[in-house]
Amino acid sequence: MAKMLQTTPNHRQWLMGITFAGLAALAGCSSTPEAPTPAVSSGSADQRVAPFNVPSLSGLPDGTARPLAGRYVEVSWGDLPGWQGDDLRDFWVNFVRNCRGLMRPVAASNTRPARATPRAWQPVCAAALNPSTAPAADNSVAIRQFLQTYLMPWQLETTAGKLADGMVTGYYEPLVKGSRTRGGDFQWPLLAVPDDLLVVDLAALHPELTNKRVRGKVVGNRVVPYDSRAQLNDPNRQPPAIVWVNDPVDNFFLQIQGSGRVYLVEGPDAGQTIRLAYANHNGHPYVSIGRWLANKGEIPLAQASMQNIRAWAKRNPSRVQEMLNANPAVVFFVEETINDPSEGPKGAYGIPLGEKRSVAVDPTFVPLGTPLYLTTTMPSSKEPLNRLVFAQDTGTAIKGAARTDFFWGFGEDAGALAGRMKQRGQVWLLWPKQAGAPSAR
Repeated sequence: MAKMLQTTPNHRQWLMGITFAGLAALAGCSSTPEAPTPAVSSGSADQRVAPFNVPSLSGLPDGTARPLAGRYVEVSWGDLPGWQGDDLRDFWVNFVRNCRGLMRPVAASNTRPARATPRAWQPVCAAALNPSTAPAADNSVAIRQFLQTYLMPWQLETTAGKLADGMVTGYYEPLVKGSRTRGGDFQWPLLAVPDDLLVVDLAALHPELTNKRVRGKVVGNRVVPYDSRAQLNDPNRQPPAIVWVNDPVDNFFLQIQGSGRVYLVEGPDAGQTIRLAYANHNGHPYVSIGRWLANKGEIPLAQASMQNIRAWAKRNPSRVQEMLNANPAVVFFVEETINDPSEGPKGAYGIPLGEKRSVAVDPTFVPLGTPLYLTTTMPSSKEPLNRLVFAQDTGTAIKGAARTDFFWGFGEDAGALAGRMKQRGQVWLLWPKQAGAPSAR
């Protein structure tokens, strides 16, 4: 599972920047009808979403169209497998929150993943905040009727005209034990962004290199790759630690997830829980420790789950650092206060992820902010999992038309499900009626 980078902290984009090894090779609107814009806070639909206004269509700037790589075919609601079965009572708060993300002003930039065209969504979001048209947040039937009134499903197909079918994996927000100070069992740091980390935005020099950045440091008059995981273990090279945790594998997996919560057991602020959100990374390519264990003959690759890796580490404590150093990539964090424990960390879209309602996607096929209907199965099972979700995250391993990563939420149970999930799935994009095919900015 690979995670991420952007100016907005999020959990999965930290491998999207191009590495120094690849730098040399790379060097060579739809019309939408005007709708009334009520000055109504989203509190009318759900009190957990902060108030905001939907701008008028004339006041919502239109950016440059971004190309999408998929083939999109309009279908009917009856074509969605199990469409009537999803209980939507936890859906509406996420829908309104997603509208908040769609309607916020965002400067055009090729360094950001493609996002759903805001002008296409303005009438729908205005209706979602209007008490006369918004459904009750706990009425699944009314929510489904709202969606069918204002949206249409578009089947995502390959360029060959076949229903796109991709791998569905899972991720979650872990909880680890930590301390503000190093001592005793608390020996493994979660690091802040180093002062000497240099980030070069290649798209600023070459627009065709969208989302491409390199990271390094200045030594003399040269820019060289930043320190690897093994090098950062040197106390003389270690950036400031935000917290120290009591388990090296917990530390590593929190980095892999890209964000997590830390319960402070000892030291200042003991008894508090904080969130560490993704801030940056050291620019090295991600290397799977599961594959490393398989190559060493320790665990068959098919069994290299999070749970089995933990079990191996307990059996081989003297080799844990060797295993972890096989992945040179390191994530750096920023501390955040947890104001609402029900909200997940922010994804690449910059808004909190919703438990079992957010997915990471390839934004070249699915622009961020797009509601999706996902059909797959439960982890290690044939039990159907058909859910309305939102494209709110990205990741370097999430590539392809129907490739998705399903956010299971927070805690141990979510981690157990995420660690086992490796299913096949298909997606349909839900898009405003009269706005034409899905588009991006």
